[in-house]
Amino acid sequence: MKSIELFSGAGGLALGFSKVGFHHELLVERNVHACGTMLLNKENGYEYSKDWNLFQGDIRDYDFSSSKNKVQLVAGGPPCQPFSLGGKHRGYDDTRDMFPQAVRSVREIRPKAFVFENVRGLLRESFSEYFEYIILQLTYPDLFKKKNEEWQTHLSRLEKYHTRGNYDGIHYRVVFRLVDAANFGVPQHRHRVFIVGFRNDINKQWSFPAESHSEEALFFSKWVSGEYWDEHKIAKRKTPAKTFEMKKRADQLNTDLFHSGPRHKRWLTVRDAIKDLPDPKSNHNVPNHEYRSGGRAYAGHTGSLLDEPSKALKAGDHGVPGGENMVVLDNGEVRYFTARESARIQTFPDEYLFHGSWTECMRQIGNAVPVRLAETVAENIYKHIA
Repeated sequence: MKSIELFSGAGGLALGFSKVGFHHELLVERNVHACGTMLLNKENGYEYSKDWNLFQGDIRDYDFSSSKNKVQLVAGGPPCQPFSLGGKHRGYDDTRDMFPQAVRSVREIRPKAFVFENVRGLLRESFSEYFEYIILQLTYPDLFKKKNEEWQTHLSRLEKYHTRGNYDGIHYRVVFRLVDAANFGVPQHRHRVFIVGFRNDINKQWSFPAESHSEEALFFSKWVSGEYWDEHKIAKRKTPAKTFEMKKRADQLNTDLFHSGPRHKRWLTVRDAIKDLPDPKSNHNVPNHEYRSGGRAYAGHTGSLLDEPSKALKAGDHGVPGGENMVVLDNGEVRYFTARESARIQTFPDEYLFHGSWTECMRQIGNAVPVRLAETVAENIYKHIA
């Protein structure tokens, strides 16, 4: 099934969609290091990216009209900095806001469906009006903003069409959902907004995939069944001490779930993700697994715990104020994640390599969509438009 991937970054979303059967006719990305990563894997013949056709440049310079009615899906993650909680969050006034280009791609291509993802800051109250504007533009992509028309005026015009309810042109049925990647088998708390639309002539019902993993199941496996510690061969004397509240909760869960157990799989943890990687200080041949010195903890700047999903990996110009790119080891030492460890936390395959320095690799990985989360969404959509 043919697709086009916009704002591809290092390829996390694209990989997830490729794995379930979408064939990317085109990937658009301007960052030289991210393009270097995708080209490196293409040249290496990596299974899911060897046929990728990459346009390295500004999306505003690309004409999508030749793909009209020839592509079933458009997907992508417009740059998140205009809406990021860690950024300057200027939204529409930020020149990096590429949602207008996402809308243009839908208007020119007319795919059966589209998927766009972004940070949860997009749902911030201060952006609520602009978020409604994004949704309505994607619903009625042909009703584009006129020359010199203010976006608020355009929004009012779209609202009138929407509430009138008799628009007979091509439009899309659009839904959105804020999700935590940890609830879908990613060893990381990463909250993302997914916007999904189906063309009005695609007569299918669709809802976001159900969550498959839970904190309750992880707690149960640690403090009720003990399976988590057994799986990782951690002796009971080395496990963290139970607090009174933890013991009380464990007793209650043991009573409630004695026969059936948790209905979800357990959250995956940092230890699950990196347990079989060698010490980065040792001699090894694992690519992108170089030790990075300088990590330290202080108030408000602590690393991710081994036996919990990691904090959301960070990227961008604003650093890592909460120590998100560090891990706390069993001996209490704090160090930076290697790029390979970070890639595992983002569920990239080990065969997928990253181009550039540690800083550039971490920027790419921190900006990416977790591959497993992308694959979950992609598989569900594929079934509805195949």
